[in-house]
Amino acid sequence: MNASPTIHWIHWTEGGENCSAQWRSEAGVLPPKRVQLADDTLSADAAYRLACEGTALLWRGDFQNARQLLQAMARRFDRKPHQSATTDNAFHQQRMAQGQRARTLGMLLISFAADHVIPARRAPDVRRACEEVHGRVATPYVSSLRELLGLIGAHEWRKKGIEIPALGGRIHPHYGVFAPVRSEYVDLLAAAPLPQALAANSLAFDIGTGTGVLAAVLAKRGVAHVVATDQDERALECAHANLVQLGLAGQVEVLRTDLFPSGRATLVVCNPPWVPARPSSPLEHALYDPDSRMLRGFLDGLAAHLAPGGEGWLILSDLAEHLDLRPRSALLGFIDGAGLQVLERLDTRPIHPRAADTTDPLHAARSAEVTSLWRLGAKA
Repeated sequence: MNASPTIHWIHWTEGGENCSAQWRSEAGVLPPKRVQLADDTLSADAAYRLACEGTALLWRGDFQNARQLLQAMARRFDRKPHQSATTDNAFHQQRMAQGQRARTLGMLLISFAADHVIPARRAPDVRRACEEVHGRVATPYVSSLRELLGLIGAHEWRKKGIEIPALGGRIHPHYGVFAPVRSEYVDLLAAAPLPQALAANSLAFDIGTGTGVLAAVLAKRGVAHVVATDQDERALECAHANLVQLGLAGQVEVLRTDLFPSGRATLVVCNPPWVPARPSSPLEHALYDPDSRMLRGFLDGLAAHLAPGGEGWLILSDLAEHLDLRPRSALLGFIDGAGLQVLERLDTRPIHPRAADTTDPLHAARSAEVTSLWRLGAKA
C-alpha cells in the first residue's frame, strides 16, 4: 500500500489577514516561503526580478494576462547569455539551466477553488485536466501556472493520442508517463526477428511498460501472452487503458512489480531510461536512470528469467556515450558480467527534430546518436 502523500501548505497575507491553502506540485517542489500578490499592473521586468530573487507571485488578475506574463518571463530567462561548454560538461550545464528556468517560471502561482475551478477572469475550464492527475478535490489549493499548463498539455496529448504505425492505432499517454513520440525504437521492436522458441512457448515480458506500447506491438506480432510490468500506478493505468482501447487486453497482463514477474519467458523486452543521471523531479524518472540502476537490474536478472532458447531485447540509445556519461565499454561489461552474450545488434538513427537543431547545446551528441536493439542470450 502506498503511503499517504505529505500535505504541504502555502501562506500569504491578503487584505491585512494571514491566509493559507494546500499546495500542490506534481514535480515535488516545496511551497515557496515568500509570497506576494500580483495582478495585471505588474510589469514583466518586475515579475522576472522578483521570481529570480525567490519571491512567488500569487496571481489576482486576468488569467490570460497571467499566461502572457509567464511567456514574457520565459523570454527574459532565455535571453540570458549562456556560457560556452565542451561536450563533457554541456549536459550538466544544460540540466542546471533547465532547473533554474523551471524554478524561476514556477514562481507565478494560481489559486484554485474546490473541484479545480479557477476563480479568475477569463480562466478556462480545467477541471477534467486536473481531475486526471489529482482526482476530485473538495478544498481550495494553490499551484504554479507553469505546472497547470503542463497538465493542460498532457490532457490534450491524452485526448489526441500518438499514431503508432506498427500498431495501426494510437497510444494515449497519461500525465507523467513517457510518451512514445520517438518512433524509431518502436519500429526496431516491430522489425526485429522473433525468437524461434516462441513457436513452442509464446510468452513475453515487457519490463517497465509505461504506456504499454511495446507490449501492444508484441501482441500485434502474434505473441500469445505478454506480461507487462511497471512500478508506477499511472503507467499501469495508462497501459491498461491503451490495451483495452486497442483490443489487446486479453493477450496482455499488466502487473505491478519491480522489474521481472515470476517465471521465465521466451522473450524479455526492456526500454530503460537512456541517460544515467539523477532525476530532478518525480516526472523525470522515465528519462533518467541514476547510476544505470534499471539498466543493470534488467541485465543482472535477465538470464534467470529466460526460457530455453529465449532472448532478451534491450532497447537503448547511445546518447549517454556521446555525452561522456557512460562509455560503451561499461555497457558491454554489464552485459558480460550478467552472464549474457550479444546475439545481434540492430541500429537506427533518430529522426526527431532536436537531432537537426544546431542551436541545441547538445547538438553534437544528438546528431551522432544511434538507437539500438540488442538481442541478448544467456551464455552457454
